Amino acid sequence: MRQWRCRLSHSEAIMIDEMMRYNRGFVERREYEQFVTSKYPDKRIAIVTCMDTRLIELLPAALGIRNGDVKIIKNAGATITNPFDSTMRSLLVAVYELGVNEVMIIGHTGCGVQGMDASEMLELMRKRGIPDDHISLMRHCGIDLDSWLHGFEDTHAAIAETVDMVSRHPLMPSDVTVRGYIMDSTTGALEQI
Repeated sequence: MRQWRCRLSHSEAIMIDEMMRYNRGFVERREYEQFVTSKYPDKRIAIVTCMDTRLIELLPAALGIRNGDVKIIKNAGATITNPFDSTMRSLLVAVYELGVNEVMIIGHTGCGVQGMDASEMLELMRKRGIPDDHISLMRHCGIDLDSWLHGFEDTHAAIAETVDMVSRHPLMPSDVTVRGYIMDSTTGALEQI
């Protein structure tokens, strides 16, 4: 089995070390006590949203949710591009194992995945040292990199497609409510799709 090695630059390693020092102090000061909760979401809601850094504190604040209230699943673009990807699997776990009965798909304005171009990303990979034979290997294994690395043109349409995929998924029970929203990345205002 091939081992994947993490390649960190010196500045990245310094940031991780700084975060680890903070973590030790956080635990020693017992600051975690205010966050203690169970694995079951109190509000029985799962949220699929984007990994965008603007949403880390804005989304919970704009929805009035606290630690323990909901399950939050983040990925690039808040979209599900394959009915058998890890986001869909996580939703099914949330429904069947953790009692979720409502799902919110929340995209946002100014998403970096909107307009993302696969050929540009492949070129960035090459510039960062990924050899063409690695890219060819992915293609040889049946990965359509042009589709897999491509973003979306319309955030509203992408969120609507994801809502449709989740609500019509053959393993998703019909009594689970699935709704889509676009969040303003500045104000936190939600628009239902």
